Parts: sequence; C-alpha cells; structure tokens
Amino acid sequence: MVGFRRHGAGNAFVAADRSAATVGCELPWSAMSTVVAPSVSVSVPSALIGPLLVFVLLDGFLQGSVVSLLPVIRDTLHIGTGPAMWITAAQFLSAAVCVPAFGRLGDLHGHRRMLRIALGTVTVGSLLCAVAPTLELFLAGRLLLGPLSSLLPLSVGLVRDRLDTAGSRRAISLLAAALILGATAGTATAGPLASVTGGGRTVLWYLAVLAAAGFALAFTPRIAETLRLAGGRMDWTGAVLLGLGLTLLLGSVSQGTERGWLSPLVLGGLLLAPVTLALWVRSSLRSREPLVDVRAMASRAISPAFACGFAAGVVVLGGQGITVAFLDAAPEEAGYGFGLPHWQIGLWIAVPALISFLTAGASAAVGRVLGYRAMLTLAFLLVAAGFAVEIAGHAVMATWYAGQMLAGAGIGLAVSGLPTVITEGSPRDRAAASTAVYYNLKTAGGSIAGAAAAAVFSSLLTRSTQLPSLNAYLLLWGVCGVLALVSAALIRLTPRT
Repeated sequence: MVGFRRHGAGNAFVAADRSAATVGCELPWSAMSTVVAPSVSVSVPSALIGPLLVFVLLDGFLQGSVVSLLPVIRDTLHIGTGPAMWITAAQFLSAAVCVPAFGRLGDLHGHRRMLRIALGTVTVGSLLCAVAPTLELFLAGRLLLGPLSSLLPLSVGLVRDRLDTAGSRRAISLLAAALILGATAGTATAGPLASVTGGGRTVLWYLAVLAAAGFALAFTPRIAETLRLAGGRMDWTGAVLLGLGLTLLLGSVSQGTERGWLSPLVLGGLLLAPVTLALWVRSSLRSREPLVDVRAMASRAISPAFACGFAAGVVVLGGQGITVAFLDAAPEEAGYGFGLPHWQIGLWIAVPALISFLTAGASAAVGRVLGYRAMLTLAFLLVAAGFAVEIAGHAVMATWYAGQMLAGAGIGLAVSGLPTVITEGSPRDRAAASTAVYYNLKTAGGSIAGAAAAAVFSSLLTRSTQLPSLNAYLLLWGVCGVLALVSAALIRLTPRT
C-alpha cells in the first residue's frame, strides 16, 4: 500500500513506497526510495546549475587559498612549520568524517537542506579562522570547515536527482571543472592578495565574507529540493567507523614525516586504521541501510573507478608539491630545476590547471562521442605520457612544461569522468554518498602521496648540498606515470555502458 505524509512546510506530499508489489507496480529507483511530488514552484533544471557552480567554485577557492596562505598564517600566529602543518591536516581529518555523513544525510533528508547546513557551518568556521588569536582556535575553525568538501557530492546528488542522464553528465562535468577553476584561482591569488592588503588576516576576512555570501545564496528559490529521497535511517555506526578509520589513516600519514614513522602515535594509527576500516566493512555488510553500499562499491561497474580515484588523488594532489619544489629549485645550487620567483610559480602552475578546467568542462561531450570507458582510458594515457615527457625533458623548461600541460589535459578528463561513472553505477538514492566516498579516497591518495614524497625527499639527498637529488624527482614522476598506466588498464574492466 502507498502512504502519504507531509514534506516540510510546503504543500508537496511524499509518496512512500511501502511495498510496490502490493499495488502491482515497481518504481524505477530503489524499492526503498521516497518520491516527492513536485510542487508548482519547482525550478527549471537550468536555473539550478548556476548556484551549484558557485558553491563548488567556493569550495575550490577556499581550499586553494589556505594552501597559499600557510606561510603567512604561520607568521601571523607565531608558530613553527611543524604545528602549521596541522592547519591543512585538521580540515582533511574533519572532511574524512563529514563528507560521507553529509552525503548520506543529503540522500535521506534532501541535498538542498544539507547544502545549507554545510555552508552555514563553513561560514562559522571561516569567521573563527579570521578572528582566531591562537593556533588552537584557528584549528577549531578549520575543523568546522570539514563540510566544505561535501559541497560537490551534495551538488552531484542534486543534479543526479533533478536531471536526466545527459543533463546530469553535462552538469557533473561543469561542477568538476568549477572545482579545478576555484582551486586554481585560490592558489594563484591568495598569496599576492596578502602582499597587497597587508597580511593574511585581511585575506581570511575576505574568505569569511565569501563563505557568508555562499550561505545566503543557498536560500535562493532557484535551488529546488531533491525529488526522490532515500528511505531508511542514517547509519551512525558506519559513519563513526568510517570517519575514525580515515582519521587514523590520514592523521598518521600527515604526521609520519614530522614525528617519525616508527613513533608509537604514528605506528599505532597506521595499525588501527585498517582494523577500523575492516570493522566498517563488516558493519556495512550486516546493515540493512548502510552509510555506503559496500556491495555496490565492489561491483564491476564502479569498483575500478574507485581505485582510479585513489590513484588520481596521488597524481593530482600529491604531485602539486613536487611540481612547486622543482620550479623553485635553483639550478646553480641543486643542479636541476628552474629557480623561478615565488610570485611566478603560481602563474606557471595555473596554466596546466586551466587546461584541466577546459578538458573537464568538455568531458561530457567527449564521453558522448567516445564513451566514458574509452575517454577515461585516454585520460590516464595522457597523464602517463605527460609524466614520461617530464622525465625525458626535465632539463629544458619548454619540454618539461609540455609534459605538464599534457598531463593537465588528461587530469581534467579523469577527475570529471570518474564521478559520472561512479554516480551512474550507484543506486540513484545513494548518488551523494557514493560520490563522497570517491572524494575521500581521492583525498586519502593525495595525503599518502604527500607523505611518501616527503620521505623520498628526505632519503635521496645530494651529498654536497643535502638537497633532494634529481633521482628523487624522477622516481616520484615515474611512480605517478605507472599509476596512470595501471588506472588506464583498470578502467577497461568496467562495462561498456
């Protein structure tokens, strides 16, 4: 029988499918899904995309800005380099907990509602960072910024619900491109803006104002609520276990270089992380309403895409620091690199990122022509070719930079196409939760890559200068290239459609 209940304060009714078999019909989504009948005020899909793009741009800009501001924030708070590393680690750890939880809560209670809650929390956290006089208060603000990383999964869940397949593919490609563009703009402008305005504190206030503007935009009537809500309850046990496991993993990796990999705190975290994640898998398999459908994650349709997401995190997030270090290295001192001034490095990084933005925006059209499996295979082959060119042409700026741009083109296609494959391979009422897991895996790959790069740079040194040797860079670029080739092979395991 079909029962009805009020949805929120509006006039729409929620038709909850109690048992489709009893009425002789079957819904085209999950049998446990909830269908919300649209009211007369439902926004047209094209009006929905604009605000969502702003939210994702804000996500990238806020995250990219803080990376550039780290030295300035360190001096403002009068702390050392070691404690300053917690500024980025705190948000990563918070995001590890918030992203899957917010994604699933969006599937259950409405993606628009959770977008508003996430943006409100981010606004409070940004204001606290702007006024914080101590590192402790600043880190509290950074923890409140954890839901920032859920803006894209929630937006993906909303467009997956509101648009048809072709429309959602175009929207997801635009959202992925907007994230790249926002991060590039934040990284390139935050440092110079701090120099012009007189310090990082002023820029932090600008970021707080931007967050508040995004929060206000979330209440525009152009953003319609999710039509099809998932049934069931929130799996809080799964949320705690997944968040704890990822926190132990990312926290231990982020502190490994500073504290030592054999220190009790780091070693204990690395040992407990897989145990906790195994308990999460066991709990999810036993739960009727798991936070993440582990069985669906293990399916041939999307499991290779999850693995490729981790590899993409290694290449994209982990490779940024390596690129900056190589551009900064002085040839007369290190024997390699290009010795660029700091203000130029951001501009040189911005061009491959801009290429990634353009190819990400075009990924829906490319995927329509080639098919997503072929497009992702091409994407990872371009990344592998880019790193091969960098290795072969590292001594010449033009050649090395051509490899950067080649890899940038592949990265844009990859980071835009993977969420589409995962979203379409997941149950419709779990789109946001599945996308959230993908972004957590990508973040985990970047964190592990950053720690691995630090370890390699500390181990392979030039005796005369005690700087990382050229072999350290060649090794890391080679690993990234091999991971890209493995990803190209893995994506071939997915079905053609």
